Amino acid sequence: MQITDRFKGCIIGGAIGDAWGSAWEFDQQKDDKATWYWGKKPEPDRSWKLTDDTQLTLATCEILGMHRKIEPARLAAHFLLYYKEGRLNGVGASTLKALRDLEAGIPWQYAGRGGEYAAGNGAAMRIAPLAFCDISREGIFDVCRITHQHTEAYAGALGVVLAIRAIIEGKDVWEVLIDQLPDTMVRDRIVAIRECRDIRTAAVLGCNGYVVNSVPFAIFAATREGAVEQMYAEIIAAGGDTDTNASIAGQIKGAEIGINAIPQGLQEKLKKLKEYEWMQQIIESF
Repeated sequence: MQITDRFKGCIIGGAIGDAWGSAWEFDQQKDDKATWYWGKKPEPDRSWKLTDDTQLTLATCEILGMHRKIEPARLAAHFLLYYKEGRLNGVGASTLKALRDLEAGIPWQYAGRGGEYAAGNGAAMRIAPLAFCDISREGIFDVCRITHQHTEAYAGALGVVLAIRAIIEGKDVWEVLIDQLPDTMVRDRIVAIRECRDIRTAAVLGCNGYVVNSVPFAIFAATREGAVEQMYAEIIAAGGDTDTNASIAGQIKGAEIGINAIPQGLQEKLKKLKEYEWMQQIIESF
């Protein structure tokens, strides 16, 4: 399979997971049997929408397409441009803090959130394009700390890159992750989740936006055998941070199977979104 097919599969697969999962993010079934509605019970909006998971991934692709390499200062400036132009939806707290700091003139090295609450999956959700270019671990670390200055956030992002590269190189994903990830809770969860039976039981370990829960869960889901559409459905049914979990899993699965193996029905649904033409232009110019 050509690397371009894998790259397109990665980005489109991630966008499908993001758009589908965004309609169910942190959805909770409420017991409203004792609630009386005026008219009829309002139905939640289940329409597909792209979020910053895909938007910041595409921003990363744009910088790679223009310069053939990643420089954190350029990438941070491009993220800020997207923010100022109102092209980001559903931005997480850590990323929003970084964007506001950048807007205030704070250098990218100091903009990212630190401390306990910086261990989110916001860096991992946008890192996939870097699996297709030559970048060091130090480079990946710098790209992460634009928004998330935390070891676990870096380990989660590195895990996504390593998983995609292992697939491209025909290596065992789990062996690569366990061997190459630093000694972190992300790595510990990778070791534990590998023994789960299915996506439902893996979700019991955690599937919220905490990177220790989200990234291993997404990698597990992506490496299971079975239909792509079923993978997305099971991730979303598990609840939690459904858009990011489905997006990361879709990126990894898309890199494995390539663009042509992603169900046409899902691709056609993605094509209906207003951002699709812009997305295709970025992918084709990469």
